[in-house]
Amino acid sequence: MAETGSTPVMKTKTNCLSKIKSGVMKKILSLIVLGSYCWLGSFAQDTTEVAVKEVPKQKFARATFNSTQIINMQSTEIIQRNALQFMVAHHFSYIWNEDAGSQNLAQLFGLNSGVAHTYLSFDYSPTDFMNLGLAAAGSSKYEGWAKFRILRQQTGLHNVPVSVSWYSMAHVNTAKDPEIDNDWNKFSFMHQLLISRKMSDKFSLQLMPTVIHFNVVPYGINNSNLVWSMGVAGKYKMKPKMNLTFEYSRQFNMFENIISKNGSILNYNPDLMAVGLEFNTGGHLFQFYVGNTTDASAIDQLARNTSKIKDGNFALGFRINRTMDLKKEKE
Repeated sequence: MAETGSTPVMKTKTNCLSKIKSGVMKKILSLIVLGSYCWLGSFAQDTTEVAVKEVPKQKFARATFNSTQIINMQSTEIIQRNALQFMVAHHFSYIWNEDAGSQNLAQLFGLNSGVAHTYLSFDYSPTDFMNLGLAAAGSSKYEGWAKFRILRQQTGLHNVPVSVSWYSMAHVNTAKDPEIDNDWNKFSFMHQLLISRKMSDKFSLQLMPTVIHFNVVPYGINNSNLVWSMGVAGKYKMKPKMNLTFEYSRQFNMFENIISKNGSILNYNPDLMAVGLEFNTGGHLFQFYVGNTTDASAIDQLARNTSKIKDGNFALGFRINRTMDLKKEKE
């Protein structure tokens, strides 16, 4: 009878222990699930934060050059959209002429000689990647051009090591020439591929492969409608608002023993060199330079330059640059 009576008690104890164990296991499982959820959530958040941090921000190189022109040559820079730029440049006579003697002082080193080739230009950017311009290039010459931004130096999402622009210019000499009966023959064209890189906050460098096409040239064994050249230019930031600039271009053909229209033989100088200082006042950019050219147009500078470096044919010049934003302000 005692054995029969003890069976329900033992069963009751067993059931209680089972329920207690089951409750404990449920709590443990609940804690494991909750801990796993929190750990996975924290891991996912950390992964998201790492992913966000790993995405680099896009950063463009700015002020590779401070103007659309370095000295005589174009830069890769394009003025901002809806902006109008006005530039006036003067190229004076030689600083020193061997035959002038004391007149060199009277002529104020070429500034007061009565010889100054003036270049007046207006250009406008209808978009962020295109610039259009017109210019009076002196001596009854006129020019019009378009410049396109192809690449822009940047780091971040896309790494582009250089800025690249394309420049095309049409040049016409409207002066009367009895030997030219077709006005189309008065035109010439220049195309430049501009490749620049901002090496550091202080130094920028640019390459300028160039081709010039003349619609008509005299007959001769050394004459060609195409003139090829290669140029290099740079800028060094001396102070926050003062830069040192330089240019050098080398003409590859059409400079030696060229037959002119009247049959005479001409020799041009294949080397074009200039050094300058530019000052940024905020509203204007002033550029002062010295170089072996007195011509105002790049067509004449790169294809028909008669100023020789070895003879000391250097001349002073300056340019004033003013840019105005034509975009209407929102009310």
